[in-house]
Amino acid sequence: MLFSRLAPLLVALVSLLAQPAASEGMRVDDFVLLDQQGNAHRMHYHADAPAIVLIVHGNGCQIIRSTMPDYKALRDKYAGEGVQFAMINSNLQDTRERIAAEAAEWEVDFPILVDETQDIGRSLALTRTAEVIVVDPKTWRMVYRGAVNDRVHYERQKDDAGEHYVAEVLDAMIAGDSPAYREERSPGCIVNIQPQQADISYSETIAPLLRDKCTACHVEGGIAPWAMSEYRMIQGFAPMIREVLRTRRMPPWHADPAVGEWQHDGGLSSEDRSVLIAWLEAGAPRGDGPDPLRDIPPRQNDWTLGEPDLVIEVPAFEVPATGTVDYQFPQVANPLDEGAWVVAATVIPGDAQAVHHVLMGTVNEKINVEDADEEDIFENYIMGYAPGNESAFMPEGTGVYVPPGAYYTFQMHYTPYGKASTDVTRIGLYFAEEPPAQFLRQEVVVNPAIRIPPRAANHEEMASVRFYHDATLYSLTPHSHYRGKSSTFELIYPDGREELILSVPNYDFNWQRTYNFVEPMQVPAGTRIVHRTIYDNSANNPGNPDPDAEVSWGLQSEEEMLYGSVSFAWTDELASEPIHDDLRSGVSQWVGYLDQNLDGKVQRKEMSERMRKNIGFKWIFLDRNFDGGLDHDEMEAMIRRSMEKEEG
Repeated sequence: MLFSRLAPLLVALVSLLAQPAASEGMRVDDFVLLDQQGNAHRMHYHADAPAIVLIVHGNGCQIIRSTMPDYKALRDKYAGEGVQFAMINSNLQDTRERIAAEAAEWEVDFPILVDETQDIGRSLALTRTAEVIVVDPKTWRMVYRGAVNDRVHYERQKDDAGEHYVAEVLDAMIAGDSPAYREERSPGCIVNIQPQQADISYSETIAPLLRDKCTACHVEGGIAPWAMSEYRMIQGFAPMIREVLRTRRMPPWHADPAVGEWQHDGGLSSEDRSVLIAWLEAGAPRGDGPDPLRDIPPRQNDWTLGEPDLVIEVPAFEVPATGTVDYQFPQVANPLDEGAWVVAATVIPGDAQAVHHVLMGTVNEKINVEDADEEDIFENYIMGYAPGNESAFMPEGTGVYVPPGAYYTFQMHYTPYGKASTDVTRIGLYFAEEPPAQFLRQEVVVNPAIRIPPRAANHEEMASVRFYHDATLYSLTPHSHYRGKSSTFELIYPDGREELILSVPNYDFNWQRTYNFVEPMQVPAGTRIVHRTIYDNSANNPGNPDPDAEVSWGLQSEEEMLYGSVSFAWTDELASEPIHDDLRSGVSQWVGYLDQNLDGKVQRKEMSERMRKNIGFKWIFLDRNFDGGLDHDEMEAMIRRSMEKEEG
């Protein structure tokens, strides 16, 4: 009886002891959120900053609007010391578009992190707008929560603040002190944080979600280091699953869901991510019902599309137990004596744990990969393999023509996993009985002139290509290396309209994805597709091989690329009547990386010194319309004349 009466007291005492002391603020776990512009921000990225400051934003709240001048003044004073400033919006009613509109109207130039599921706001215990949180990156604990100062109150403001709460905390932190946790009252509009969802069924909700989104990799024999084979595995890895969900490292799908719709979308919806986090934070309860994960069979190495017409075996590769492996580019001669149209393909890796991804295409003549640029690796692209995307069908009515004498070329990405192995990957190809209506073609948007300065955290490079006929776009593939941070593709139509068609705000070199449109895009002749990549060459990038290097173009991972692949078909091209012109495509590529102001022509200042010298006085004859630049037609004419002279 005595124990039963004391039990609640003992539980309360244990709970009290588990809380941080009054002088120690709550720990701020890592997370990734997108801001109002669609850019990704990771909380623990700024581990070297003296402090990180967040203020709670909310549309339509006069308190935060009135506080903005004070917050901007803090940034003006302390950003030079390395202090990082941002805002966070956890309001249910504020969408990313509305937040961006309010920010533009009120000239807010801070990143506003959009917490649409309230998972981060809930974990930070946010209650009101204009509340400031100061975090110490040395411990990842809060050192302050409250108002910026005492200037703004409900329905009234003072001309000047008498108390400067945040400034006092930042002064102490910059001086190297570790201030005790402090709170001050903060006026603001109430943020309606909803209670976390409860009574979530493992059997009916969680396990089916994990099965659909995770077990392509997390399966016996799969690429993941452990298999989601039963509840106990999930329970054991629950804290790790929570971490990778909050930081968006898993599942490995990086397209911004607000831009475009994609086949085989491997991402989690905001609602599904929130449900998983709620279940994990509730202790990952098993509950009643069967365990659907027990019914998942081991990975099967078979031809899921049926027996192939041709099997290509990639040369054996010895994968080391540890370290990094440069991309491999094996080539296999086409064994057939006549041409064939590829309409589908399946990849079966020899060692599924080691084969991270495979890109496959063809070239008409064997190339020396060591001397080639990556845009030369594939003249025609066939497919990309990643766990969960083992097979590919060409878009209806199209195919990839492989002539006799061609070479199948592969980009192989191997990831050591602690045990040496030998990989022999096989590719099954399926041919059309009759030629399809159209060629499936590939264009690459590249800039081999990229230069990324040392220590640059947000360096942008750009290139474009122009479609010289009406075209149908089927897929996009952004590619960069360890320093790649984010990528976008946008269209500039002949009438000047611009349309963002793919955004990858949290690019991960380890996961090379091809994004296939659910509905192919029709673009008129004259449309340009612009590919941009932002690179992080700073020491805060954990994958950066050398922050002090100026980085230029190259095939290997310590070098960099601006490389965007586009699969498309010319609308009016028939397999029996090809209209594709390699020279025009090459000119479009050339103009597209030189034309950095996107005015549709190459000006003298956009050319290299060597190019300017080679052209010399001939410029006046090349610039036929005297507009101060060489457009696509003028460039094409120049190259054709040069080729004719060489042949003559």
